[in-house]
Amino acid sequence: MRLVLLGAPGSGKGTQAARLKADLGVPHISTGDMLRAAVKAGTPLGVQAKAVMDAGQLVSDDLLLGMLEERLAQPDAKAGFILDGYPRNLAQADALDHLLTKIGQPLDAVVKLDVPNEVIIGRCEIRFAAEHRKDDDPAVVRDRLKVYAEQTAPVADFYARRGKLQVVDGVGELDDITARVKRALSTETAAANG
Repeated sequence: MRLVLLGAPGSGKGTQAARLKADLGVPHISTGDMLRAAVKAGTPLGVQAKAVMDAGQLVSDDLLLGMLEERLAQPDAKAGFILDGYPRNLAQADALDHLLTKIGQPLDAVVKLDVPNEVIIGRCEIRFAAEHRKDDDPAVVRDRLKVYAEQTAPVADFYARRGKLQVVDGVGELDDITARVKRALSTETAAANG
């Protein structure tokens, strides 16, 4: 299974990816984790990324795509993968499409976790009170949701036009949300094989 998980910051993508990883037998690839690992390992792309980040800039799409290509070439990703946090914009979605075509691993499905902004802000307020993580500060979350609406939300339309998008209600108990995601994936797999 080759899967992209979409959703606003705080929608539960990382949590659901971690839960699906064992069931699907494929790695959960978070671009943030991948970036930190490449920098820590001192890979050539990691060294480039570190220089960019140390200068206070965002890592370019080309650099991220190169890291992703390296990661997808690893043996554990041959049977598939769960991408979390990528693509974040239409240019990345298009580049990912070309990369996956090039390596012969086209996406099987794209699942968007649909969670209202008020629910996301509420979740983050609870985490912020408990953990004091800067990215859970309600003001930061509101800004991130605005950026998501402008840049990342259109990616769902990109995949809907390709017949790959499944929208799943991301509100409720974790087990219920996971069950909904699995149902969406089995529907997608049945449609692809039918």
